[in-house]
Amino acid sequence: MDERWRFLTTPRRDWPLRPVPDRVDDWQDVHVPDAEVPGGLLPLVSAQAGRCMDCGVPFCHHACPLGNLIPDWNGLAAREDWDAAVDRLHATNNFPEFTGALCPAPCESACVLAIDGRDAVAIKAIEAAIADHAWEHGLARPIRPEEHTGARVAVIGSGPAGLAAAQQLTRAGHEVVVYERDDRIGGLLRYGIPAFKMDKRYLERRIAQLEAEGTVFRPGVAVGTELDARTLLEHHGAVVVASGATRARELPVHGRELAGVHQAMEYLVQANRVQEGDYPRPPITAEGRRVVIVGGGDTGADCLGTALRQHAASVVQLDIKPQPDEERPDDQPWPTYPRIHRLTPAHEEGRDLVRLRVVAPGDPADQHLSGEHGDVRVFAATTVRLDGDERGRVRALHLSDAEPDTRRAVPGTERVIPAELVLLALGFSGPEDAGLVDQLGLRLGPTGAFARDEDFAGGRPGVFVAGDAGRGQSLVVWAIAEGRAAAAAADRYLRGRPTELPTPISATDRPLAL
Repeated sequence: MDERWRFLTTPRRDWPLRPVPDRVDDWQDVHVPDAEVPGGLLPLVSAQAGRCMDCGVPFCHHACPLGNLIPDWNGLAAREDWDAAVDRLHATNNFPEFTGALCPAPCESACVLAIDGRDAVAIKAIEAAIADHAWEHGLARPIRPEEHTGARVAVIGSGPAGLAAAQQLTRAGHEVVVYERDDRIGGLLRYGIPAFKMDKRYLERRIAQLEAEGTVFRPGVAVGTELDARTLLEHHGAVVVASGATRARELPVHGRELAGVHQAMEYLVQANRVQEGDYPRPPITAEGRRVVIVGGGDTGADCLGTALRQHAASVVQLDIKPQPDEERPDDQPWPTYPRIHRLTPAHEEGRDLVRLRVVAPGDPADQHLSGEHGDVRVFAATTVRLDGDERGRVRALHLSDAEPDTRRAVPGTERVIPAELVLLALGFSGPEDAGLVDQLGLRLGPTGAFARDEDFAGGRPGVFVAGDAGRGQSLVVWAIAEGRAAAAAADRYLRGRPTELPTPISATDRPLAL
């Protein structure tokens, strides 16, 4: 059969995962290393790239906030022209290894191949493999500007949005300084994302690339408190605010003040600092404890995977939303990103460890660890209150069924599960002010994020807002896209004329998702 019809003959294969018992005993990447993939990773990826139909209207391209040229680099990978594939991938994405590891791949939900229920092209795995090839073969070299403009730009925050903005502006010839309040560069990528989800070497080598290009990093500087942002604006032609959305949502129930109840980021940051070598054991640990995670999103899944690696006695994750369907619902048609029942690697680990009976039969937590498919999640569950012991430590959590629409507790459904560590993974309500509102003339929009116009300008002239700070809690792919777009807007402002930097999106763009 003609090679153009490989989507009919080649089944989907994703990058294989390591066996659960092996990976929960370390903090390494959950995927099988390239060299250990049977037959080799690149032949596998090349075959998967050949499933791309090279559609006349590539909806995958439209669903990607970065506008990644997916059919282009799929075709190049299918022909094993890896060097050219690297060029096409980097044309729109500064950090494809970040998105290859962390993005939920809305492009795959919009793949035309998936219209009739077929498996979409494994775009995310192809992207990750091309990015790895780039580094292994020296194709991710620093790109130094041909000329310097003499303009200075300050970037506040070194997460994916700040790093993308900094790289684009440095390559455009501006003098860029990135300010980060933490002691290391990377923001959420450094301390929020567990190492088993994204190896920190990906971050380290990109930071080194940016430094080689001329970007200057200033960690350990809290702009807005230690350093007045007005001073930055006085000494720089533009300021890009990419401080993220780190104001955590609270759980307003009786017992919230008990010892052993923590925000998810308190917990994840400490676990990541152990991997950085800051201390041998985290002050907050799940080891030997019955853990309840309140919140069903990605942060909750990261807490789950971390708790399993810390050898928790049991783990239950509560999701206030009903359990999604296994298939795309009728009210979430292609090409939107549907809410369906998905198992992350962490949930797969929890499911398999349940089968190995990490909880003894008859334990009060057992009924909540043996749901459909052995899922450690309890869906449509809302927290009623927390109980403590005589020392003021949490010992139990009361939950009830949640009504699908109002999410209020259903009377008569309350039950109790033991809890010695409760982690609140309820999402984030917006950026922390830290003085930036007054100092830069910013204002908060209706969602709690910093307001900006469609060109990412917000506050005083020369101030631009990118990433979660202006969009609210979102995906790493949106952060990179917004960093690139805000950099283009800042470059336009500094030059006083149209920019040559690409502008993938405006600040008003929204995803193809419900």
